[in-house]
Amino acid sequence: MTLERGTLLHKRYRIVEILGQGGMGSVYRAVDENLGVDVAVKENLFTTDEYSRQFRLEAVILANLRHPNLPRVSDHFVVGDQGQYLVMDFIEGEDLRQRMERMGTITEDDAVMVGASMCDALAYLHTRKPPILHRDIKPGNVKITPDGHIFLVDFGLAKVVQGSQATTTGARAMTPGYSPPEQYGTARTDPRTDIYSLGATLYAALSGMIPEDGLARAMDNAQLTPLRKRNTKVSRRLAAAIEKAMAVDPTDRFQTADEFKAALLSVKSRSQHLTGEFTVAPPPDVPNLPQAEKEEKKSEPKAQGPITPIPPAPVDEEKPFVPPGKRRRKSLAWLWVLLILILGTAFAVIRFFPDTLPENVRAALPFPIPGLSTPTATSTSTALPTVTRIVPTETPQLPTATFTLTPTNIPLDVVTETLIPTATSADTPTAAPTPIGGGTQIAFASNRSGIPQIYLTDLTGNTVRPITNMPNGACQPSWSPDGSKLVFVSPCQREYDISETPPKDTALYIINADGSNQTELPTAPGGDFEPAWSPDGKRIAFTSLRDGHMQIYVLNLDDQSVKRLTDTPTGVDTRQPAWSPFSNQIAYAEKRLGAYQIWAMTDAGQGQQQIARSGNTFWDYAPVWSSDGKTIFFSERNAEGPARPWVMSILYENRNSGAADQVKLNPLPVADLHFSPDGLWFLFEGMSSDTNQDIFYAPIAGGERVRLTQDPGTDFDPAWRPVPPP
Repeated sequence: MTLERGTLLHKRYRIVEILGQGGMGSVYRAVDENLGVDVAVKENLFTTDEYSRQFRLEAVILANLRHPNLPRVSDHFVVGDQGQYLVMDFIEGEDLRQRMERMGTITEDDAVMVGASMCDALAYLHTRKPPILHRDIKPGNVKITPDGHIFLVDFGLAKVVQGSQATTTGARAMTPGYSPPEQYGTARTDPRTDIYSLGATLYAALSGMIPEDGLARAMDNAQLTPLRKRNTKVSRRLAAAIEKAMAVDPTDRFQTADEFKAALLSVKSRSQHLTGEFTVAPPPDVPNLPQAEKEEKKSEPKAQGPITPIPPAPVDEEKPFVPPGKRRRKSLAWLWVLLILILGTAFAVIRFFPDTLPENVRAALPFPIPGLSTPTATSTSTALPTVTRIVPTETPQLPTATFTLTPTNIPLDVVTETLIPTATSADTPTAAPTPIGGGTQIAFASNRSGIPQIYLTDLTGNTVRPITNMPNGACQPSWSPDGSKLVFVSPCQREYDISETPPKDTALYIINADGSNQTELPTAPGGDFEPAWSPDGKRIAFTSLRDGHMQIYVLNLDDQSVKRLTDTPTGVDTRQPAWSPFSNQIAYAEKRLGAYQIWAMTDAGQGQQQIARSGNTFWDYAPVWSSDGKTIFFSERNAEGPARPWVMSILYENRNSGAADQVKLNPLPVADLHFSPDGLWFLFEGMSSDTNQDIFYAPIAGGERVRLTQDPGTDFDPAWRPVPPP
């Protein structure tokens, strides 16, 4: 069902207009009423359980893309039986199809610039882990902004390749003239599929005509008209590069986007351009168009009529594409050779080496084998080993807190499983249960040596070793997403309360998990502290006093550049940044009118909004996101007098409107909450029975807490290592 203009989608996106329609849904222009910016909303009308699962998986991956020629995916959701939606940056300007309609063809220089920028985007997509294929490159999906910047848009058909399998957020669509032959059938698509479509897009932009269909060419029903026959102004070198990209056989094309880019740039020697710097002449203003003509959206050839979504049939993507001509020449010859080899080998084994045949094979032979005795079958029984592991029980018993997490919040029970050995060798390794929390180590700060340092412990608390040895102390560790490094703060004389301002000479350091290769990050006078490593591994958010009062900044690890994200007036402090699991939002604590509150913003510092309201009676601070990004947890305490903090939670969708709920983690105090890598355990600071501050962990579903540290010193700033050590 097409959404009407003015519809409020997902309580956030107000539909402005329809940008395009197809068999699987529509693309809309909408206003994000939370941030006040225009966005593009891509709709997929298939809502089966499998499609929903695939959609969520790929949407999370797409949301982590950051490239100057790609729009950013900022949100994804499913609305009941209505559809699945991706929310992306709205790119102003005209698409390449509109420019072709206005100008007929584009210049060779513009074609090189468009091709090089698209190759940059494709090289980035194809080298992701897992790789991403666009699969719908055509002039309508190449956008040119008013300043001439080029974007590859519309990820509605993107495919994420995972090993030998693939999942798709949409059907396997084909656009005649732009899709390679392997995209029509059951052959495997790979990066060369996108290279073909880009070549066809450039062919159309330079000739003004859609090239002959790839499937028709593969079936010898059509031949590609040479590009220079349709436009004699195109140089031979550029025409050859484009036609190579459009080869029917994938092995005859450029094998990577970087190869295609190099061939394009060799035409005009433009290799000095950096990624994202390829631009074309901005589109001129089109004056006095009738309103009806402005709203009319044309598209590449497609079936007309009402939208009737038909779920696609399962596609086997394991077969490599082979052109029909080559199949006819080779398939029969190889079949005969293979058959002769199989029969000859079988005869030789039966005649000369019958003892090598398995017993069940010998028994199945329709004739006796001379001189071969049949062994008597014997049976033995061996006691199977057992292992105890922790698994979810079938009956949920939820704690009082009303937060929602993924996986589902259900209590844990202990069961015994039988392990079936796969070999009889005495040195077969013994199966081990999965580590609690999905990791085996925790970093924390402690003053047990007299001044705080960073320590690493296992989950028993029996193996504790220091990582740092800073003369003026170290604290506030935050792991890199791969668990190989830590960022921390020094100097650190003690654990600093939320009511205190850390020293002005603090700086950030990065160190390997084994304590080697300690490096100080770029800093500025004033002091940097409270670091948080982004889940995508590319940035570190932190608090700094470099501009006079506490504000949040982000350090780009690629070029060491620093950007200020918050800009509140003097007297309004922002601190304690916490990344969402998709690296696209940051929750933080903001002090207004003498009280700390929980706020959130985009990773670019936009759309700042308060999350929970607790007035001036309570202080809310130390936010952390749940593993699925749906819930924000934070510490809370009385604003006045001695305080034993507790933990609160609020659904992000209830931000600024719903009340937060207390998480039942007792006894108090409970502060500085973190999650285990698998999202099933809380890690936090607490107080032991002897009033000593230690590190604890507990299941999020409810249950007894486990005391991790036992030293008389003060232990604080816990951080669960994202992955087990090698």
